[in-house]
Amino acid sequence: MHDSADHSPFARLASALEDDWASKARPQQLPPPDDEWTTWLILAGRGFGKTRTGSEWVRSIAEAGKVHRIALVGPTAGDVRDTMVEGESGILSICPDWNRPTYEPSKRRLTWPNGCIATMFSSEEPERLRGPQHGAAWADELAAWRNVEETWSMLQFGLRLGERPRQVVTTTPKPLKIIKQLVAQDGQDVRVTRGSTYDNRENLAPTFFSQIVRKYEGTRLGRQELNAELLEDVQGALWTRDMIESSRWQDRKGVNLRRIVVAVDPAVSVSETSDETGIVVAAIDDNAEGCILEDLSGKYSPTEWASIAVRAYHRWEADRIVAEANQGGAMVESTIRVIDPNVAITLVHASRGKVARAEPISALYENGRVHHVGMFAELEDQLCSFEPGSNKSPDRLDALVWALTELMTKTMVKGSALFELMRRDAMAQADAPEPIARTYAVGSVEWDAEQAKSAGDAT
Repeated sequence: MHDSADHSPFARLASALEDDWASKARPQQLPPPDDEWTTWLILAGRGFGKTRTGSEWVRSIAEAGKVHRIALVGPTAGDVRDTMVEGESGILSICPDWNRPTYEPSKRRLTWPNGCIATMFSSEEPERLRGPQHGAAWADELAAWRNVEETWSMLQFGLRLGERPRQVVTTTPKPLKIIKQLVAQDGQDVRVTRGSTYDNRENLAPTFFSQIVRKYEGTRLGRQELNAELLEDVQGALWTRDMIESSRWQDRKGVNLRRIVVAVDPAVSVSETSDETGIVVAAIDDNAEGCILEDLSGKYSPTEWASIAVRAYHRWEADRIVAEANQGGAMVESTIRVIDPNVAITLVHASRGKVARAEPISALYENGRVHHVGMFAELEDQLCSFEPGSNKSPDRLDALVWALTELMTKTMVKGSALFELMRRDAMAQADAPEPIARTYAVGSVEWDAEQAKSAGDAT
C-alpha cells in the first residue's frame, strides 16, 4: 500500500513548527528549567492538561534519542491504553506523522523510528515492573493507583538506565503517603508543579464550566479536583488517612484467612444519575483482624452486580454473600440466585442509622484491627470524607461496613454459635492429656467432640 504522506525535509520542518509544543504550552506544562531533578510531580486539577503534558514529555525524550526505554504506568491497563496512549491527548495523537511510533497493543509497546521503546504497565500488576529497566517513566494518576506502594517501588528499582533516569508524575492530588513524601522532597530531587482547572479554561468546553465547575466550586471535592489542593482529612470524619495507612498491608503473605465474605449494597435504580452498587470483599484472619481484599463497586444493572458478586464469591472461596435488603430483599436474593442458586446468602436490614452502623467499624480501624490489602482509592476517599450528620449515601462504605459487621461485630446467626462453640472446644481438647468426652445436642441429634470438630471445620 502506497504511503501518500509527505516525509520530505521541508514537510518535516513545517510539521515541526506546527507541532512545536514549547511555543504553545503554558509555562507550567514545560519541564523544570534546571537539570538537578529526578521526579517532576504535576499536581493539577481536572482539565489542566496533565495528559498532554505527560505525552509531550515522553515524545520529547523519545525523539531526542538519549533514552531508549520508557515506562508508561497508569492505574489500570485500560487507563494506560485509553488515556496515555490512544486518548485525545495521548502519545499517538500528538506525535507527527513522520515520527509516529509503531503501536503494538498485544505487546504493550510503542516503538519510535529511532528505536526508542515505551512499554505499558499498570498498578494492577506491579510484578510486571520487576526486572525491566528504564531510563525514563511517565506515571499517570498516581493517586488512583491500587497497589500504590508496591508499584511505585518496583518502578523506582527499574529506573536505572542512562546517566540521569527521570520520571514525570501527573495526578490529581489526594493526601496519600507517597504524594506527601514527594511534595516534602520539593527542591531536592523533586520539582512540584501545581495547577488548576481554571488554568486551561480557554481550551475547555463552556458547558463544563457552567454545569460542572459551577456545581463543585467552593466544595471540598471541588477544591481537590478543580483547584488541586492537597487536602487533609475532613474534620469529624469517622476515618482518617493515617488510620488506614498505619495498618495497610501490601500483601497478605503469611496470613491465614478464617472467613471471607462478599458484601453488596445494591443501588435502588439503574441510570446515569443512580448511585453505585457497593461490592466489597473482606475477611477475618486467625488473629481476629479484618482484611479488605477487593473493592468491585461501580454502576451496574442488577444482573451485572449479581454476576460480579457471585464471581468474587467463587474466586475468593467466600463463606457467603452479605447483601443489604432494605430496597427489596426478595429481589436482591432472587437476582443473585438467578446467577447461582447455590451460593450462601445473608440478607441484612438497616434498622439503625448509617453513622450508628459505621462507628463500631471505625473503632476497629482506630485500634489497628482492620487492614487494607493494597490501595483502594475511591473506597478510602468515601471513608475519609464521611462525617456524622452527612446526608451522603456512600455505597462503597456501606458495603465495607456490612462485611466487617458480619465478620467482626455481628452476633452469630441462630445455630452457628453452637457450631463455633463445638469447634473451639474440640480444638482445645486436641492437645489435652485427657480430653473430656462431651456431647452436644442439635435438635434430636447428639454429636461427640470429634464430630463437632468436623462440623465446625466444614462451616
